[in-house]
Amino acid sequence: MNNYSPADDGKTASIISYFFILGWLIAYFGIYINNKTALAGYQLRQTLLFHLVAMVIYYAIGALAGAIFFTSGVFIGVTLIWIVRTALIILWIIGFIGAVNGERKPIPFIGERAQSIFSGI
Repeated sequence: MNNYSPADDGKTASIISYFFILGWLIAYFGIYINNKTALAGYQLRQTLLFHLVAMVIYYAIGALAGAIFFTSGVFIGVTLIWIVRTALIILWIIGFIGAVNGERKPIPFIGERAQSIFSGI
């Protein structure tokens, strides 16, 4: 049973998909499967790639920062983590604002690529 009105136009799924990979799963399986819209599909493709890239970057930067910590000191490793997290938060905010406004606005560096990689969604 679909409890979402046609006026929603995929905005709910778009917004929920930005909240971690769990939010993406809820948006896809709980909302999008029963109410496929162009906006929701666009945002789901974009956020899936964003979440995957963020996870890979966090693991890689964690390993790199650990290596830097043991060789150069704490400051460089902490600064590197801070810069990367800040950049990812800025990209997330750009995408999230687009989802809240109901726009198909691509996240820089990720958005357009996600549309071709996950074209099946």
